[in-house]
Amino acid sequence: MPAGGVLPDESLEQAVLREVAEETGLTDVTVVGPIAVDHKPREDNGQPRHTTFFHLTAAPDSADAWNHRVHGDGTDAGMEFACRFVPLPLAEKLADTQDAWLDRIEA
Repeated sequence: MPAGGVLPDESLEQAVLREVAEETGLTDVTVVGPIAVDHKPREDNGQPRHTTFFHLTAAPDSADAWNHRVHGDGTDAGMEFACRFVPLPLAEKLADTQDAWLDRIEA
C-alpha cells in the first residue's frame, strides 16, 4: 500500500498520484475518490494525523505483479518493493490495519 505525505501547494489527489508513482512505478492510474479519513495520532510523537485513503484504478494493461525500486527523497528511497494486485475481498489482512476501509470499495 503506497503511503506518504502531502507537499506544500499539492492537493490530496496530486499527492496520492505522486506517492503511487514513487513507490510502485505506476503512472497510468486514476483517482476514483476518497474512501475514508482516519484521525489516528502519529505513533512516534502522538501529534494529530489525518490520513485519507483513496480508491484508485490502474490501466487495464498493467502487470499483475512487478518489482519497483523507490525513487524520491523519502526514507524508502532506493528500496525495492515487490508489487502486485490482489482481488477483493482480501484473503489475508494487511499490516497496520491498512485494509480497514477496503470494504467501502464496490467491485
